Amino acid sequence: MACFDTEEMRTRIKETTESILAYNPPVPDIAIIMGTGLGGLAEEINVEVAIPYDKLPNFPVSTVEGHRGKLLFGTLEDRAIVGLQGRFHLYEGYEPWEIAFPIRVVNKVGAKMLITSNAAGGLNPLYRPSELMVISDHINLTGFNPLRGPNLDELGPRFPDMTEPYDRELIEIAENVALENAIRLHRGVFVGVAGPSMETAAETRFLRMIGADAVGMSTIMEVITAVHMGMRVLGISVITNVNLPDNYKPAPIELVIANAEKAGEALSRLIKLVLRNLPE
Repeated sequence: MACFDTEEMRTRIKETTESILAYNPPVPDIAIIMGTGLGGLAEEINVEVAIPYDKLPNFPVSTVEGHRGKLLFGTLEDRAIVGLQGRFHLYEGYEPWEIAFPIRVVNKVGAKMLITSNAAGGLNPLYRPSELMVISDHINLTGFNPLRGPNLDELGPRFPDMTEPYDRELIEIAENVALENAIRLHRGVFVGVAGPSMETAAETRFLRMIGADAVGMSTIMEVITAVHMGMRVLGISVITNVNLPDNYKPAPIELVIANAEKAGEALSRLIKLVLRNLPE
């Protein structure tokens, strides 16, 4: 079901925000989407309030293995954060606006920055499984956009500028702390596809030809929404596998999850270092 009625969307956001505030959580500055590979970061958050997604009105519920489904309010590296423990995907059957909805809500409760992680298949032959890539830009090949339909002007402009969807200062901080702490970090372009089927060899060749370094089935809807609302964005991909179209090999979901978890420690460390080095 598409939610194109602006008053209905306004009501949904208000209901969910008020439900969250009823738990009296600390006001977050930063939202962190703990995608595949970031599950361990939740254990390092000084959690003050945890709210299961299914306790919130209008909030989607993740159906994907490894996405637990909680909002975690607290501190990490002395920064006030809200962790989204689980995300949503087009291939689960959710509409783009539903995937975007949690970003709308965490922004309304205070978050002005979004840090997001994802699992991505490597397209760049220089990449290796379990390495990290800071996202410099993206290509949206999902065929969807979370802003389609009437615009809520109080949330953002009708035609948001996408010159710099990923904040250059945050990218520079991530690259500097990675270099200083011997964390291998590539910089590349992420291409988003709808899924859930993996790419064919011909599709992989095409995606590489148009300038993509990694491909995945998440992130795009959330980032467009964050940009629409004026949030600063940092995106990190975990490279779960690398496939060359002329030497194509299967990438079963078990391998994807295993390689993402293998990179989890480095990814958590990188995000904590970024938080530690953010300007006041």
